[in-house]
Amino acid sequence: MKILLLEDDVILQEIIEEYLLEIGYEVECFFDGEKALDAIGSNSYDMLLLDVNVPNIDGFEILSYLRDIGNTTAAIYITSLSGIDDLKKGFDLGADDYLKKPFDLEELQVRIERIVKVYCLQEEIAFDDITFIPKAHQIIFEDHIVDMRQKEAQVLEYFVRNSGKIISCDEIIENVWDDDSVPTHATIRTYIKNLRKMFEKEYFDNIKGEGYRFNYLRA
Repeated sequence: MKILLLEDDVILQEIIEEYLLEIGYEVECFFDGEKALDAIGSNSYDMLLLDVNVPNIDGFEILSYLRDIGNTTAAIYITSLSGIDDLKKGFDLGADDYLKKPFDLEELQVRIERIVKVYCLQEEIAFDDITFIPKAHQIIFEDHIVDMRQKEAQVLEYFVRNSGKIISCDEIIENVWDDDSVPTHATIRTYIKNLRKMFEKEYFDNIKGEGYRFNYLRA
């Protein structure tokens, strides 16, 4: 599982990073909120660990922006802010948990594992010789891993869970997009075109005038 850690305390960042790596997580670290936000926009993460008081863009602003654009990546605040108003603000902005400094590293591990369990971040869908992990935004083949963007993973998950059914662009929009930025049909076709390129086999049937059908049971 890939975790983004935003923490501007150099020593604490190193301690957390080392611990998370030891227990099997992949970690990318940032000191600066603006750089962290740029990374979130161009990479896929399974979880965000966000300090609040960091340079340029604080942790509250980051999560507020992400939730406004429909990014639902699980997030835990790790902060020295201990007031009830700060706690309430963190959860109101869409945080999944709030951990006050100082904390025990094992407590952080427990909270991460709880979120993994609750949100099934490691749920796998297998077909042919492929493993698809929707929440990790990954397709795992025998010899390589393909990373995808969040919406690509959500579109693919909807098709896989409705395999064999003809699905229109409108149905995809209705079931995958839950914010105000409704895509066009051309955008949906682009997503499907990108997904097609990720597989060696052709799983998507184009049903003229109706939509698409995902078939992974091939003769």
